[in-house]
Amino acid sequence: MNDISPGQFNLVSNAFSFTIAAMGATTLFLWLNRSLVAPPYRMAVTISGLVTAIALYHYVRILQSWDAAFQVMGGQISVTGVAFNDAYRYVDWLLTVPLLLVELILVMRLSKAATVSKSVRLGLLAAAMVLLGYPGEISDQAGTRWLWWGLGMIPFLWIVYELFVGLRDSIEAQPLGARGLVNAARWLTVGAWSFYPLVFVLPMIGFTGGTAAAAVQVGYTVADIVAKAVFGVLIFAIALRKSEQEPVAQAT
Repeated sequence: MNDISPGQFNLVSNAFSFTIAAMGATTLFLWLNRSLVAPPYRMAVTISGLVTAIALYHYVRILQSWDAAFQVMGGQISVTGVAFNDAYRYVDWLLTVPLLLVELILVMRLSKAATVSKSVRLGLLAAAMVLLGYPGEISDQAGTRWLWWGLGMIPFLWIVYELFVGLRDSIEAQPLGARGLVNAARWLTVGAWSFYPLVFVLPMIGFTGGTAAAAVQVGYTVADIVAKAVFGVLIFAIALRKSEQEPVAQAT
């Protein structure tokens, strides 16, 4: 943090600002248009909007913490002595990451028993993944970071297995017109979530000082936009497509 340049500071600030706008716009879009989907899918759309609303709040707090950690004067950056609070990000993930999986399960409209069991199992795995990552995130020791990274990858790989093996039959049972979108949501989840552990290791593979700080913050921010805002719009598209193709759902 002590080595961050004015350009890196502005890059991170602008990334946070853009994310606030993206999360806010997505929240409004999802909540204002939830009535367009059939009743069985409105909860999934509501939760999608809740995820982006939670992210919106935390990115406001993250940006405030970032601005408080540095002082800009005469084109020069200096630290203020106020530590940047990266815990906001992990609190956000602890709340939103399990909900992202729940909204995917809900929009698939499985049986009640399957919905409950898969939501609980995937939600707990997601929470474990986030909790295991935090001790490594706040450590400046490479060995400690690698240890917690490896532990966090265990629930992550389990989630990937559940998405591609555990949900295989359920995806095949989706309406033909929506099956491709559901499969895309599954791939988007795995792709976006795979970016987080890659960003996590940047300080362990040669990135140092301000370069590491900027790369980590921007990397996590890009992943959040894709995993929450883009994913939320995709969930809405699935709900809308299924509503159009399932007349029974419209009458529910």
